[in-house]
Amino acid sequence: MAYHTIILEIADSVALLTLNRPDKLNAVVGAMHEELREALTSVESEARALIITGAGRGFCAGQDLSERRFAETDRPNLGRGLESNYNPLIRRLRALPMPVIAAVNGVAAGAGMSLALAADIVLAARSATFIQAFAKLGLVPDAGSSYWLPRLVGPARAMALAMLAEPLPAEKAETWGLIWKCVDDDALMDEAGKMARHLASQSTHGLALIKRAMNASFDNSLDSQLDLERDLQRVAGWSEDYREGVAAFLEKRPANFHGR
Repeated sequence: MAYHTIILEIADSVALLTLNRPDKLNAVVGAMHEELREALTSVESEARALIITGAGRGFCAGQDLSERRFAETDRPNLGRGLESNYNPLIRRLRALPMPVIAAVNGVAAGAGMSLALAADIVLAARSATFIQAFAKLGLVPDAGSSYWLPRLVGPARAMALAMLAEPLPAEKAETWGLIWKCVDDDALMDEAGKMARHLASQSTHGLALIKRAMNASFDNSLDSQLDLERDLQRVAGWSEDYREGVAAFLEKRPANFHGR
């Protein structure tokens, strides 16, 4: 498939997916959803780690509102777009059996912020900002934002971010625990690449199980989570990676994982 709204590069088991509408701050249009679906299929079969970033001076400004023009008498069904496009995208990223890194290089607004938070690890340039822009349009945070925000920064900060729609600088986002790390602008992609290459060299089978455990923990009781840890550890213990990890430890050498 020829891509027009994204760029996909895969090298050394690391996929770099760049949202590529820089003149629109990489705002999302229908074609981008189609291309993202195709790209993630390639990523799942060819890579062991994924970086998502944006071209130009922004990460993603959210939904392109030029696709939301309608007559005064229309009653647009925005839920349909979530059900068919955004929700499957967020679910797929969370279930992707490899680490996903968001390298936020500029503004991440609305659904663009939701997309960043759907990654497993979020790095941000020092000049980047996060904005829950939905309230400015009379809308509700979507694409997972109303789920992530209270869990990451607590209900008080989440409510204020959603209702006030004020920009949150990357440095404060790090301090609040919204993201993993804030780095200098010119170091962002080097940092993301270094992290992705490291993760791709690890037991991606084990990392995928870690994702499953962490994602389930939000809704599980302690007893349920203990049972899940038992079940996932059983699966991990059957893997080639576990045998290799133990052998490497005993032989005092670096492990050579294959993700199996």
